[in-house]
Amino acid sequence: MFLSSYIQSLLFFAVFSAYASPITVDVHPVKLGFKCKINTLGSSATLPELDRMRAMSLVQAVTQDKRSGGKSITVTNSVVTYTAEVGVGSPPTQYKLLIDTGSSNTWIGAKSKYKPTKSSHKTGDTVSVSYGSGSFSGDEYTDTVTFSSSLKISKQSIGVATESSGFNNVDGILGLGPVDLTVGTLSDQSKSIPTVTDSLFADKAITSDTLGIFFQPTGSKASSGELTFGGVDTSKTSGTVEYVPVTKTSPASRYWGIDQSISYGSKAILTGSGLVDTGTTLVLLSTTSFNVYKSATGGVLDSATGLLKITSKQYSALKPLNFKVGSNTYTLNANAQIWPRSLNTQIGGAANSIYLIAADLGQTSSEFEFISGYAFLERFYSVYDTKNKRVGFARTAHTNAETN
Repeated sequence: MFLSSYIQSLLFFAVFSAYASPITVDVHPVKLGFKCKINTLGSSATLPELDRMRAMSLVQAVTQDKRSGGKSITVTNSVVTYTAEVGVGSPPTQYKLLIDTGSSNTWIGAKSKYKPTKSSHKTGDTVSVSYGSGSFSGDEYTDTVTFSSSLKISKQSIGVATESSGFNNVDGILGLGPVDLTVGTLSDQSKSIPTVTDSLFADKAITSDTLGIFFQPTGSKASSGELTFGGVDTSKTSGTVEYVPVTKTSPASRYWGIDQSISYGSKAILTGSGLVDTGTTLVLLSTTSFNVYKSATGGVLDSATGLLKITSKQYSALKPLNFKVGSNTYTLNANAQIWPRSLNTQIGGAANSIYLIAADLGQTSSEFEFISGYAFLERFYSVYDTKNKRVGFARTAHTNAETN
């Protein structure tokens, strides 16, 4: 399977269950750290090609006939992998799960097998999810899920894989997409399957049905991240979080989709709807918009990496790449527009070359105008508010970092 050659990425957290019942009473926001691992691409596919594969899968997930089973999608950030340690069972077994805001099912069993305990309950239903180039299928269980000493859920629905493909060195996925993405994934499609954050909020374990995500740029030495359930970690932000509603334009409306306009300096690039997605590595632009950016920067497509390559002189001349979301503008400076040079060889590039992180979205442009992936999100704190159907951003100490 194609994905099995790659270690996926950036992702995180939510599953489903009509029975999910948090048992902790701490109503303050709860922080959970996660780890970053740097990998090397292992086949002839380039990073933009992997991101485009994911984008196509995201489209297919919400445009297919629901009778085919309904699918939540995640594919890669094949170079930068973010995983969280999550406990399942009583006593808990720790599983290493990928973090994804582009899917909404949580499952285990890809590498480390599920260990039933006294809290395990097999519901009799099956669960199946396709991830474009990978998949899993298995049984639905309810079990105790532990995220930290202060946050625990009992009787949470999880998928336990009897078959999976495309996942190396991880145990499964924690999906943090909107709850609609779980529709059709259970054999009993009449079941309500709220996400974990929905369940925590409903039981008043957290006071806000939100998730905050912080990434530290991978160009820095101790790259890591943090999730905050039920609020915002203001120690990670500079200024307030500004929100915009989830777009009403399909298919982006099914995900954490927003409306925005992008400009390079004073040159308009695009206006439209697209996704905010932790599981996409780059900033993907519709083909027409990408060509405008390519021409404006002078970048030349590099066959080895699939990215635009620029000279040192062109790097010095880069203008700000501006993302206008609502009434606020979030800017990637010149350093934020380039791939971390310390990771050039991991993507098949030359160590001393300079590559841009904006890439062509390709044929998916007809559905999404853009996908703002990790390369954008590492510069801004992001918040996903389920109850109010909105997405928020705030600047951080890394917004204008020169680590790349």
